[in-house]
Amino acid sequence: MVMRSHRSADVAGRRVLLRADLNVPLAGTQVADDSRIRAALPTVRSLLERGARVVLVTHLGRPRGMPVEGLRVAPVADRLGSLLGRPVPVAPGVVGADVEAIAARLASGSVLLLENVRFEPGEERNDSILSRRLAALADVFVNDAFGAAHRAHASTVGVAEILPAYAGDLMLAEVRALGGLLSRPAAPFVAVLGGAKVSDKLGVIDTLLDRVDALLFGGGMANTFLAAEGDEIGRSLAEPDLADRARELLGRAADRGVSLLVPDDVVVAPSPDGPALTVGRDAIPADCSAFDIGPRTARTYSAVIATAKTVFWNGPLGMAEREAFARGTRAIAEAVAACAGTTVIGGGDSVAAVRASGLTDRIDHVSTGGGASLEFLEGRVLPGVAAIPDASPADSGPA
Repeated sequence: MVMRSHRSADVAGRRVLLRADLNVPLAGTQVADDSRIRAALPTVRSLLERGARVVLVTHLGRPRGMPVEGLRVAPVADRLGSLLGRPVPVAPGVVGADVEAIAARLASGSVLLLENVRFEPGEERNDSILSRRLAALADVFVNDAFGAAHRAHASTVGVAEILPAYAGDLMLAEVRALGGLLSRPAAPFVAVLGGAKVSDKLGVIDTLLDRVDALLFGGGMANTFLAAEGDEIGRSLAEPDLADRARELLGRAADRGVSLLVPDDVVVAPSPDGPALTVGRDAIPADCSAFDIGPRTARTYSAVIATAKTVFWNGPLGMAEREAFARGTRAIAEAVAACAGTTVIGGGDSVAAVRASGLTDRIDHVSTGGGASLEFLEGRVLPGVAAIPDASPADSGPA
């Protein structure tokens, strides 16, 4: 079944508590990357155009249940207002009599942004009192915060148990795109996994091994596989305690006919600031670390991606924040963008690489989910998704 969409709800003149994921990086009092704000715009605009009185709630950073001056939402409100072309006032808090009074006075087609919901100690505990106080601000609940859907918090689950709950456009798009990777993905299905640790993605690897035709590894996690196969990896980041697990995964891939590829050459250096050198996987100097896949590996991986009808990519292929070690990740970004198949990217660093290369518009779905995306692909039930009722025939239009 598909979650019921906010577009099937009659919101004209009604207060809508919209949970969005506007957890953006800040540079002082400015938003450094507004991608998540832009991703929320379709739902916000639709609600406003249909005459809703939108009470918007988000978290920002990790304030641990108390106010933190550097994590107030004013910069988010400024940027959102600029994109909407209208002022977005910030409430004096998250809940309380003053906030309720302001929400009650909201005009149709206007929006109010609550203060950082994680300033409230009850948020991350899914506190029932906080849930009721949030629900008192609105008549309808819309959850568009897929990036927080793996958390059973007051603003993602508690409110959905009190108010009529619907999914926003981004939530629906995320579930549709990621769900497509789990059910009937077009073959060949190629997954590219990077990042620092195998341990962070064991669940995803287990799930994908039953679905993909090829699994391509890069980043620090690839070093664990190289070491498991007997290569000397110098001082490269790895998880030696997972060597047996890595060998098991290699064996499972072989049994299933899955091409599990690890780098054939790597870019190494004595330190991230040291001189870079490209060497074969069997020639990593003892005093060096592997910081990127090499050009031969990038060409091999790109050729595999070019044959795919479905691609999922999560995690950088090296230390992509350093120019000397960004070429592999950039090559994969270009290969995924050029692929004619369905392409899905998740994970902050891989998404950043695509944006830095100006390739975002050439990807079918760029996930905002981070940890939520990985948990979804592991097959876990996400509390924020499960809290939204399935659509019914009665939800085909405004109700």
